[in-house]
Amino acid sequence: MKTKSILMSTAIGALLAFGTVTAHAGDDNSKKEKCFGVAAAGENSCAANGHSCQGQAKTSKDPNEWKYVDKDKCATMGGSTTAGKTAS
Repeated sequence: MKTKSILMSTAIGALLAFGTVTAHAGDDNSKKEKCFGVAAAGENSCAANGHSCQGQAKTSKDPNEWKYVDKDKCATMGGSTTAGKTAS
């Protein structure tokens, strides 16, 4: 019985570890940056003032809403890497 319990624990641990690795494999944000003021309504990447989740932006191009964009592309899109500001 003890061997069966150890095998089950090992199998569960392996599945959890595999799930963690695969879930983060596509999350390479090292080539991305937060860009404020470019997200369309409902297309923000994360929380901002007034809500706590992705996809809850009420208006487009709100300078306090952000989404991930390729590095060095934010300014050319008319956004800013600082909340509350937009490109001049």
